Amino acid sequence: IATKFGFKFADGRIAGQDSRPENVRAALEGCLKRLGTDHVDLWYQHRLDRSVPIEDTVAVMAEQVKAGKVRYLGLSEVGIDTLRRAHRVHPISALQSEYSLWERNLEQPSPGGRPSVVEVCRELGIGIVPYSPLGRGFLTGLVPKPETLGPTDYRRLDPRFAGDNYDRNTAIVAEVARVAARRGATPAQVALAWLLHQGPDIVPIPGTKRRKYLEANAAAADLVLTAADLAALAALQPTA
Repeated sequence: IATKFGFKFADGRIAGQDSRPENVRAALEGCLKRLGTDHVDLWYQHRLDRSVPIEDTVAVMAEQVKAGKVRYLGLSEVGIDTLRRAHRVHPISALQSEYSLWERNLEQPSPGGRPSVVEVCRELGIGIVPYSPLGRGFLTGLVPKPETLGPTDYRRLDPRFAGDNYDRNTAIVAEVARVAARRGATPAQVALAWLLHQGPDIVPIPGTKRRKYLEANAAAADLVLTAADLAALAALQPTA
């Protein structure tokens, strides 16, 4: 079981971030009660709360490990400085951030020529858990143009789906589809397999509401991509 904390709520809606020690403790107790369990396996801070030193937040998280209520700690969408500071307080086991053929920022060197997030995670022994590994659905080749999406669909606000960017980014899907055709797989399976080929420390978490897609996604673990496949996919660059 993996879950997160880090927000404050008002009238049932998110009303900002809150990683103060008292809220961290209360969030976990509420989570355990709702899940009907006495512990969670992996507990993430959902987003960095810049009003609270990361050391203070991780210290309280570590208390829950000592109490047996949490087994491993994780962070989400943080940079290398925060990772190092947090890891000095208590070992961080996982970093959950967006990473896919569609989003490659974790591979890029940090400002000043410092290591990338991927490199620092490997230095510290932190696993990477990519969310949106299918590019918010784009890499499946099944997402229509944004103007056809529902009015509340968040992808209408994503610049990679907007205007000419959508058309240019379809070239990415076309290449993924070509690799998929050669391997007898779906584009989604190829996108997931590419991530899995980046290393055993990378475990993507594709979301789905249907069993058939769950089973298809799981089959990506058995898909072997060649060096030529990987090179062609790595060369893809999304627009915006």
